[in-house]
Amino acid sequence: MTTGRPVVRWTGRATTGGHMSFDAEWAAHKRAVLARPSPVARLEHEAPAAHGGPDGPAGSLLVGAPSLNGNANLLVEIAALLHEGRPDGDASTMARAPRVHAEVSAQVLRFAASADERLKDTAALFAGLATRLRTTGTDFARVDDDTAAAFLARVVDEGTYVRPEAG
Repeated sequence: MTTGRPVVRWTGRATTGGHMSFDAEWAAHKRAVLARPSPVARLEHEAPAAHGGPDGPAGSLLVGAPSLNGNANLLVEIAALLHEGRPDGDASTMARAPRVHAEVSAQVLRFAASADERLKDTAALFAGLATRLRTTGTDFARVDDDTAAAFLARVVDEGTYVRPEAG
């Protein structure tokens, strides 16, 4: 019975019947996701004018404290979603002897413990990255303020007023 979807093997080679390989299908999915604008789910990595506009040439990146802090907040939200979506402990207790074979029970418990550790590691990684990104945003704002203050001081110290009619 066929469902109309291509059959995909994990080896990355094309399956029988001329269907798309795993690598080709994965690339198609990535292109589709990247082509779809989603400001909520994507990191603010590219400025709106980066496609060629009055504020910058095509391909330029603009960074600001708000985008850094927004991305830090997004990383914290991802860590929280990972924590909320952690595996249910009851799922592991259902696979214990005498309900299932003792070897199956041992492997399920080993997998659950390993998955729990990986989940905690990933959530901690996102939280740590968010902290570093927020610190970077604070440092960026301080350097940006210092640069603006130095520019204004230079204008005051070295600038010369020219009357409009002297022009």
